[in-house]
Amino acid sequence: MKQENASFAEITTREAGLQRHLSRRQMTMIALGGAIGTGLFLGSGFAISFAGPSVLISYAIGAVIALLLIASLAEMTVAHPGGGSFGALAEHYVHPLAGFLVRYAYWAANVLVIGTEVTAIALYMQFWFPDSPGWLWISGFSACLVIANAMSVKVFGTIEYWFSSIKVIAIMVFILLGSYLLISAPATRDIGFHHYVSHGGFFPKGGWGMWLAVVVALFSYLSIEMIAVAAGEAENPEQAITGAFRSALLRLVIFYMLTLALVLAIVPWTRAGQDKSPFVTTMEALQIPGAAGVINFVILIAALSAMNSQLYAATRMMFGLARGGFAPAGLGQLNRQGSPMRALILSCVGIAIATLLSVIYPSNAFMLMMAISMFGAMFTWLMIFVTHYFFRRSRNRAGKERLAFQMWGFPWFTLLGAGLMLALMITTAFTQEFAMTLATGIPFLIVLCIFYFVRYRK
Repeated sequence: MKQENASFAEITTREAGLQRHLSRRQMTMIALGGAIGTGLFLGSGFAISFAGPSVLISYAIGAVIALLLIASLAEMTVAHPGGGSFGALAEHYVHPLAGFLVRYAYWAANVLVIGTEVTAIALYMQFWFPDSPGWLWISGFSACLVIANAMSVKVFGTIEYWFSSIKVIAIMVFILLGSYLLISAPATRDIGFHHYVSHGGFFPKGGWGMWLAVVVALFSYLSIEMIAVAAGEAENPEQAITGAFRSALLRLVIFYMLTLALVLAIVPWTRAGQDKSPFVTTMEALQIPGAAGVINFVILIAALSAMNSQLYAATRMMFGLARGGFAPAGLGQLNRQGSPMRALILSCVGIAIATLLSVIYPSNAFMLMMAISMFGAMFTWLMIFVTHYFFRRSRNRAGKERLAFQMWGFPWFTLLGAGLMLALMITTAFTQEFAMTLATGIPFLIVLCIFYFVRYRK
């Protein structure tokens, strides 16, 4: 049964009520806060183990996909700057079912990614307190971030701005310090670009290993799309969104590519452990007193920052579902500070799952949480490309004027992005590490479809 799509004004009106207090700088930092986190500081260790030095190509492919996604989102958000995330765009331009699925998939992905961040936090704290239980740190830090998200969005934006600023400064220092040591290291120190080929070559795991690492690279870049979620709370949406998209992506590509290139030159890829960050391993190898502890503190802040951003995104997505009638109405209520408190509490499910897994599977909790969370995130990116295709076709048919920002090479680049995302989703079915991605994701999607057609299709 075909259902008529709601007008976009209708969708944004029903989701109104959030406060517009986020500046362009804060929106940029929110995107960086989500994307520069565990994916870079801990997940990169898994990517390096899959691909070896060719992980640089893996992250370059991931950056291309992220660039195409950002361009697609920027164009759609410029056309509709007043509010509404990519879930609202999918509902309007594709089908109400598409908006329903995207919102729930993205909410579930963020809820589970929160679990990966908080699991990583427990690992980072064990650097200083090796015998401490992980659940203790998970519970304590989670309580602090839930309180921060319960306050006004202005408070959240300020906290995230400073969290992300610490990360950005630390990465810049790491790049400068690593570059200096790489250039000035004496011959007696085993440091140099020869590490790229001296341990099994540049492709020690072959092309398949390099391609598999793209999945982890995407996990690292995830949350760049969060700017579109925050658009409804931006002070000057159109200017803030386009500027934040460009600066966030540029910084991400520079930070990821340069830092990984330095890590691989300073430490052989075979030593990039998964039990702690390869950045900590690198600083230990440089033998700088106290440096490993400092970098561990920075990546702890990075994980807290990413978790803070993802909790924000999950809360706003559930708020949109409730206001659209696709979740209990109480989840769409705001507290006195203008924050959707009930949606926030529900979005803490990932924290509870992470706490349980850290007790049952302390050594495998992070990888398991990452594999399960990947489906919702990858499905969301795929649907953003699909939505952009329908969006542009709709504007072209209506003969609307060219926007101030427009995606290049339509429809080929849009289809390329969608094709790459679909190929990567299929890839997870042939890997032991990501076997749970489709195994949990597809049944989840089927259940959502059944639920929609039984309850909401009318």
